[in-house]
Amino acid sequence: MRKILVTGGCGFIGRCVTKELLANGYEIRVLDNLVQQVHGEDGVSVPAGVELVKADIRDAGAVAGALEDIEAVVHLAAEVGVGQSMYEIARYVGANELGTAVLLQEMIGRPVRRIVVASSMSVYGEGLYARPDGSHLGNVRRSFAQIRAGQWDPVTEDGQPLLPVATSEDKPVDLASIYALTKYAQERAVLIFGEAYGIEAVALRLFNVFGPGQALSNPYTGVLANFGSRLANGQRPTIFEDGEQRRDFVHVRDVARAFRLALEQPHAPGHVVNIGSGQAYTISQVARLLAQAMGVPEIEPESLGKARSGDIRNCFADISRARELLGFSPQLRLENSVDELAEWIGAAGAVDRGFEMRRNLEERGLVL
Repeated sequence: MRKILVTGGCGFIGRCVTKELLANGYEIRVLDNLVQQVHGEDGVSVPAGVELVKADIRDAGAVAGALEDIEAVVHLAAEVGVGQSMYEIARYVGANELGTAVLLQEMIGRPVRRIVVASSMSVYGEGLYARPDGSHLGNVRRSFAQIRAGQWDPVTEDGQPLLPVATSEDKPVDLASIYALTKYAQERAVLIFGEAYGIEAVALRLFNVFGPGQALSNPYTGVLANFGSRLANGQRPTIFEDGEQRRDFVHVRDVARAFRLALEQPHAPGHVVNIGSGQAYTISQVARLLAQAMGVPEIEPESLGKARSGDIRNCFADISRARELLGFSPQLRLENSVDELAEWIGAAGAVDRGFEMRRNLEERGLVL
C-alpha cells in the first residue's frame, strides 16, 4: 500500500501524519475543507508532492474523485471539541457521522485495502477505577447533584473513594457528550464496513494530543493549546473543577507514527487501539509546566470550581495493546517536550478566545 488518502490531512494531526508517511516513502493525497475555525482565514499549504483536494467530506463527488487509485485511507476528517458538540449538534453529527458514511459508501467497489480511523478516548466517558478492595469498576459516572456540590471525585455507591487506573480497550464505552457519540459512530461504522467488504479496518482511540501546530485561536482544541493562548496574552489559564482531574497527553509525532504503524502492521485490522503516553497528569500540573516553559511561572492557573456538561474526571491510557499489535511505544514525554511547545507558541502568536468559549457554554446552561 503506497498511495494513501488522508482525510482532514491539513489539520493538526493530519499534517503530522502526512509528513510521517512522506518520510517513509508513501504517496499522499489530502482531502480537507479547510474550515476557518481550525485553519484561520488563510488556510494552510501542503508539503511538496502532496495533492490537495479542497472539499467537504460529505461531498460524495469530491470524495469519489479523491479515492481514485487509492490503496489505503487514513480518516481524520472530523469536527473536534466536547464542549462545542453539546450545542452545535447538527454540525458535529453531520461532519463526523454523515461524513464517514459518505466516505465508506464511495469506497465500495474500489481497491482500497485498509482504512485507519481516528477515534477518541472520549468514548470511554470516565476512565477505569479501582474500588478499595482492588476490584475494577468500568461504569462510573458522577451525577449533576454531585458536580454541583463540588464533589469532583467519583465514589462508590456507599461513598468510598475510588482510585483511577489506566483504561484499556476492554472498558465498556460510556458516551457522555455528542462528540463522543459521533466518534464512537465513526469507529463502529468503519469496523462494520471493513468486516462486511473484506477491507482491513483499524480504529485508533487517541488521548489528548499535543505539540507544535495546534490551532491556538480555536478554544475548543486541546487544553495545552488553550492554556498557551491564555499565557501568551498574559492571562491566567482557566481550569474547570479544581484542576486535579487527570489526563493522558501524547505528542502529535508519536500519534503520526502510530497511524503509519496501523497501516503497516499485519495484526492491527479488526481492532480498536489506545494511542496515548500511558502517563497521567493533572490539569493544574500541565498548566504550571507550560507557564514555566513560557517564562511566566508567576501566572498561576485559575480553578473555576465549575464543570462543563460532558466532561469527565479521569481518563488515561493503558497502551499494552498498542505495543502488542503495532509495536508502538511513545518516544516524546510531555515533561520533555513542553519547551518545544512553548517556543512554538511564542513564535506563532495567538488570539485568546477562552472567554468566548466559556460564554457560549454558560449561556446554554452547559457549565454546572
